[in-house]
Amino acid sequence: MNRTIKHLIQRCAFYFGGDQPYVSWTERLRSSVGSLLGLFLVFAIAKLLGELTGIDEWLMASLGASALLVFALPGSPMAQPWAVIAGNTLSALIGITAAIVIPDSVLAMPLAASLSILGMFILRCLHPPAAAVALIAVLGHVTHYRYAFFPVMVDSVLLVIAAGMYSNLTGKKYPNRPN
Repeated sequence: MNRTIKHLIQRCAFYFGGDQPYVSWTERLRSSVGSLLGLFLVFAIAKLLGELTGIDEWLMASLGASALLVFALPGSPMAQPWAVIAGNTLSALIGITAAIVIPDSVLAMPLAASLSILGMFILRCLHPPAAAVALIAVLGHVTHYRYAFFPVMVDSVLLVIAAGMYSNLTGKKYPNRPN
């Protein structure tokens, strides 16, 4: 009977994060502090750049998800500079185009996300948060391509730089360099 209950608990645990690998508290804190410092740096610089240029849009909402990848999973192919910068920028361009060309957002949103995924496959820059960038452009009715470059590309570049500095200072290699 005990064996059956233990087996049932293990089987159910999968659905509550049981498939996640163990991460030490040191690594959890390193990743969390890195994302705090990195995002603060990105937000401060982007806000300053926005004020200097008179542009109100200085932040992209999906940057938190990008930060998770570059600080907590710096070895992932989806966290590498090309994936972060090109994936986010391409997806913003596609989302803006969808917002301009397709007036119905119910159609524009899935089209923007799916085309951004296709584009990321083609350019070899898969970055999951970037599909959200395409949706954000449609939801926000963004119809100017400048948005793809500032804040999206600039914020992505700043995040990659912050991640590179922090990760290398704390003993993690970022970005990954091919052997």
